[in-house]
Amino acid sequence: MREITAAVAVTALDETRQDEAQALADRLGLPFLPDVDSTDTGWTALLQYTEQGLQLQQTAAKKRPGPVWVDFVSGAVAHRRKFGGGSGQMIAKAVGIKSGVRPRVLDVTAGLGRDGFVLATLGCDVTLLERSPIIHALLEDGLKRATECLEIQDIIQRIRLLPADSIEWLQNAEPESYPVIYLDPMFPHSDKSAQVKKEMALFQAVVGEDNDDAELLEMAWPVAENRLVVKRPRKAPCIEGMAFSHQLMGKSTRYDIYTRKKLG
Repeated sequence: MREITAAVAVTALDETRQDEAQALADRLGLPFLPDVDSTDTGWTALLQYTEQGLQLQQTAAKKRPGPVWVDFVSGAVAHRRKFGGGSGQMIAKAVGIKSGVRPRVLDVTAGLGRDGFVLATLGCDVTLLERSPIIHALLEDGLKRATECLEIQDIIQRIRLLPADSIEWLQNAEPESYPVIYLDPMFPHSDKSAQVKKEMALFQAVVGEDNDDAELLEMAWPVAENRLVVKRPRKAPCIEGMAFSHQLMGKSTRYDIYTRKKLG
């Protein structure tokens, strides 16, 4: 797991969750603040337990944006699950979903888990790797809350979350042990929505920037049995080091696909 270098503390806005906040602070090696003003700019961000779940709130920004948290039950993720187009979505085509084929997917850049959740919704068994202890904690909390929703329990059961540095994990993985490996390296996507910009700014402030895309691609390729899929902004450069087999192009996003052999 990546070391936490940003000034982050743990607190609980929901008084009934003080013990959980203390336990998380101890686990992550972060300060626990029983009472804190969320506008205190002495911290880069606060991991705070609320009635809705664990949230990451940036404090040091001039215009303090709202919190970031993982929600698989409602909001945009739920809308996509119900109305996103099913197996006709570009991500489904990118990983090779088709009639009778639902490949196991290793997502080595889990982030907030949205793409992994989409793939699990479509029937894939998905393993998420996340190296930031803070983002892992948000994912863990989001998955835990999601198991309480009967409507998506079967989906959540197809998701496995591991706290791991992807490059180190891949170095120790068996060759060709996952049919599909999925990468979405941190890169400013052309989506200009306030939510995306807020999340990117928070990730860069708390997690830092990823500068090891080429190494991650190199380490992932031997572990991919059938294909490796890289999500990129449509106009972004390809990751250096390997030539893709083909691409799928969307309005703002594309998928660079590295094929070893056919699925199914």
